[in-house]
Amino acid sequence: MALTFDSPLPPAPRRPAFHDRLRGWGWVVLVTAVLAGCATPPPPQAEAPAPPVTVAPPPPPAPALEPPFTGKVSLAANERDYRRDGAQHLYGHYGDRVFRGKLPPLIQAVGVMRLDIGPRGELRRFEWMRAPDHVPHVKAEIERLVRAAAPFPAPQRLGSVSYTDTWLWDKSGTFQLDTLTEGQLDRMPPPPARATKPATSPAASRPAAAAKSRQAPTTAARKAPAGSTATRVAQGEDAAAQPVQLPR
Repeated sequence: MALTFDSPLPPAPRRPAFHDRLRGWGWVVLVTAVLAGCATPPPPQAEAPAPPVTVAPPPPPAPALEPPFTGKVSLAANERDYRRDGAQHLYGHYGDRVFRGKLPPLIQAVGVMRLDIGPRGELRRFEWMRAPDHVPHVKAEIERLVRAAAPFPAPQRLGSVSYTDTWLWDKSGTFQLDTLTEGQLDRMPPPPARATKPATSPAASRPAAAAKSRQAPTTAARKAPAGSTATRVAQGEDAAAQPVQLPR
């Protein structure tokens, strides 16, 4: 026996709205994929050029080692102390040209020079602070002496040094440096006194001939004969007495 239902079927349950939205997004994704497949593919990007190959330059040659310093060394801690070492160095080079004793009141030239000395005693430069331009030959001679005296004592503690000294030049061609000067005379010494001749009396200053004429004849004198008178007639310095016969 079959069962029959006269009442209508109940409606199907409605899907939630989330599924509807998901289905809508699916269509959007599908359409986008189709359009993307139909679009022209972008051109391939050009490959970047390879960087140029650079070759490193060869390293510079190692600097040559300086030979060990064998010259004089100064342990001066300041410019004043080194100035004395520099003056003694010049005196040692030119001992025969150093003026001995005090300088005369008037000297030929005064020059003030500044020297620049390197770490190994080399003379880097010099300049005149007060040049003896009125005597060009003296100026040139001082410059020659300074150049020829290099190298100077190496300023070991100072590294390098600049110092100033004064040249005191005599007309004899000798000099002193102000650092080691022995001073200067206030005035010239008096000239040595001349030897005076002893005073002579007027009688002692008479000619010797007059004294000889008063001497008596000796060798050449002869006795006059009896009854006659002898008279000396001088014919010269050595003249002899000759007898003369006088009338009676």
